[in-house]
Amino acid sequence: MNPPEITPVAHWQSVAGHLLPYGRQLLDEADIHAVVSALRSDWLTQGPTIERFERRVADYCGVKYAVAVANGTAALHIAAAALDLKPGDRLWTSPNTFVASANCARYLGADVDFVDIDPRTYNLSVARLEEKLSATAKSGRLPKVLVPVHFAGQSCEMEAIATLAKRHGIRILEDAAHAIGAGYLGRPVGSCAHSDLAIFSFHPVKIVTTAEGGMVVTNCATLHERLLLLRNHGITRDPKLMEGESHGPWYYQQTELGWNHRLTDLQAALGECQMNKLDAFVARRRAIARRYDELLRDLPLTTPWQHPNTANAWHLYVIRLRLDRIKKTRRQVVEELRAAGIGVQIHYIPVHTQPYYRRLGFKDGDFPEAEKYYAETISLPMFAGLTDGDQERVVETLKGVLR
Repeated sequence: MNPPEITPVAHWQSVAGHLLPYGRQLLDEADIHAVVSALRSDWLTQGPTIERFERRVADYCGVKYAVAVANGTAALHIAAAALDLKPGDRLWTSPNTFVASANCARYLGADVDFVDIDPRTYNLSVARLEEKLSATAKSGRLPKVLVPVHFAGQSCEMEAIATLAKRHGIRILEDAAHAIGAGYLGRPVGSCAHSDLAIFSFHPVKIVTTAEGGMVVTNCATLHERLLLLRNHGITRDPKLMEGESHGPWYYQQTELGWNHRLTDLQAALGECQMNKLDAFVARRRAIARRYDELLRDLPLTTPWQHPNTANAWHLYVIRLRLDRIKKTRRQVVEELRAAGIGVQIHYIPVHTQPYYRRLGFKDGDFPEAEKYYAETISLPMFAGLTDGDQERVVETLKGVLR
């Protein structure tokens, strides 16, 4: 099988000696036309394409509001700020994520802690969350915000997580950077059925791309209004939100401290066009994942387990090496694969082991399941433009390395 019915502008050619990346965008002439049309329009930024893109994402997710921003990190930043996270507050998230899931709290002066992961899904563990909440409730240091991360495109167990959070008055911000196009209990990830807000990333290795870009979605009108302010310096032109009288049609007020986290119309045009192909991209990724499952069945490794309540969008395909059954270290396997032109990657180095977080008091052994997972994991190439031939090359090279 080949990629979706899209004529790519520059489809990756799998050539011996060339690095096959772990992820990449898939663009076609329609994407280029959309961006060129934006360039020829009257708007390069803060124009009508932004609102159209926001509406497309909101409608796809079945959510009321969407706010486009410059990247996924900016989305996390203003989402946490909209929940009034501030110095003295705490945010909890998974250690198996990109650093932005935790950094969004530090930007606002709040403290960070982590909840260890489930050994099968590699998402935040409901059992560990319940234990930690029970223990922490006695000390009065409960988190204000919880950030479950839908790792690799598979939703966390949001119903159980939301039940625990509600019991303790905790707000939920879903980090769905990996998961646009995914599903949970029959609803799209991003519906905010079990959360206050959710965010997406549109980096080129993600499922759809705006080059750089992100989105915050919510069903709350008050949060939506605040998000719009925070992405644009805290500035409003709406007389209803001003203090005192407006001076005229030119007038604006900065009502709070915000940031310049805006997306351009060029990026929104690309994103709007990419949304037309989201279902095809996800279908292709699911086909690749099924084929990996079959082709890797007899190798000394563990393939990804899927929770029955989820429909994975497959941003990543991660394997875990059975190091007790091979005569090489994980590093040797990675280096040999890369030398053979297979651009594998590691997702993720546990956040609490990063030097910045070690200086905040975290240490090895704090979250053992995440650390054990990190020691064994490798992300194989996974993107909608990956052909069957590419995939066979990956598997045959991996077999040779593990032999």
